[in-house]
Amino acid sequence: MDAAEFRKRGKEMVDYIADYLEKIDERQVFPDVEPGYLRPLIADCAPQNPETFEDVFKDIEKIIMPGVTHWHSPYFFAYFPAASSFPALLADMLCGGIGCVGFSWAASPACTELETVMLDWLGKMINLPEEFLAGKDGHGGGVIQGSASEATLISLLAARTKTIRRVQSEKPELTEADIMGRLVAYASDQFCATLGTTPCCSFDKLLELGPICNKENIWMHIDAAYAGSAFICPEFRHLLNGVEFADSFNFNPHKWLLVNFDCSAMWVKKRSDLTGAFKLEPLYLQHHHQESGLVTDYRHWQIPLGRRFRSLKLWFVLRMYGVTGLQEHIRKHVRLSHQFEHLVRQDERFEICAEVILGLVCFRLKGSNELNEALLKSINAAKKIHLVPCHLREKFVLRFAICSRTVESTHIKFAWQHISQLATDLLKTWEQNHHQQKQQ
Repeated sequence: MDAAEFRKRGKEMVDYIADYLEKIDERQVFPDVEPGYLRPLIADCAPQNPETFEDVFKDIEKIIMPGVTHWHSPYFFAYFPAASSFPALLADMLCGGIGCVGFSWAASPACTELETVMLDWLGKMINLPEEFLAGKDGHGGGVIQGSASEATLISLLAARTKTIRRVQSEKPELTEADIMGRLVAYASDQFCATLGTTPCCSFDKLLELGPICNKENIWMHIDAAYAGSAFICPEFRHLLNGVEFADSFNFNPHKWLLVNFDCSAMWVKKRSDLTGAFKLEPLYLQHHHQESGLVTDYRHWQIPLGRRFRSLKLWFVLRMYGVTGLQEHIRKHVRLSHQFEHLVRQDERFEICAEVILGLVCFRLKGSNELNEALLKSINAAKKIHLVPCHLREKFVLRFAICSRTVESTHIKFAWQHISQLATDLLKTWEQNHHQQKQQ
């Protein structure tokens, strides 16, 4: 494919994606396929000779789309949102086009510098304490990771290295192995200090945890993967109170801030804590600007060596939506979750299982776990909407997460009527079965 054909095919692909997203509500949200569906549809081996773009293109609808779960459908209410927007998609195209591998400043200066500034923009939007910002000569700063799990692992490894060095300076007679065997990590059943847990979007009490961690010299990492985006709205910012006690903080713009995957924002108070744990300096990666100390080399802030130019999509989205546009997006989702909560509360057969703070509603039929498992099974078997469950204190609970950028009040009403009708049908069947068992 030469540049001329790329121009033509690129336009076709943009049209295809735009059509896909505009008409996504016409597609069944969850696919009708069984495990292993794809292998028989494609050849056993890669083709010896080149195929045409047309051949590849026509196979998208034939082979790929039948096996896609449509995360951006307004009928998708599972997991948490996966962010997406047209500006972000265009930025990702540019990222692929530039195609740099930004492991150091010299590997592509714009890749490093835009990321540093974008994480400062984002930090200011959620009113992060000054210490977390890079600024012109700050000790902290932000970095884009692939996922919140990656950020958690990085902070864990950085904390371990920092603690080992601190103990070694106090007790030089101990070897690294001696110390390693005696280290303790403190965690809850949700792992670390969490704002917006996955099962029910609950919030740890940072103002209680923080001072204890600081007093005991424990590294505190805060994971706000989903909820963090909401802190750009002043009315939700109080949920972040106590972040000033943390050593590291992370949230995912790729969940709820219209920046498509992967873009997980992580900040540290002391960048030296990360570089101390991950520094890697073979000769071929060194360059003459290094000595100045002014340069950020992000390979020292992450597990992989290489990285994509991910800050481009943050830059595009933050500029083209503005803070107000992003706040509107968050507020709309929160409004819709409260609409769904209100519908559930009007039906005395159901109960709400956790406080609805952001865009997640946890609910269930009053009754046994088996009954609720059967309800979820019938919802997902009908494939009109898609939900996933969680356990809250031994109770089987259904999660209803507001996800799609294009979801509206009508979709919420449809989802509730659908769930309500399936519940009516299910309860009738259960009563009949119970009646039959009694007679026997």
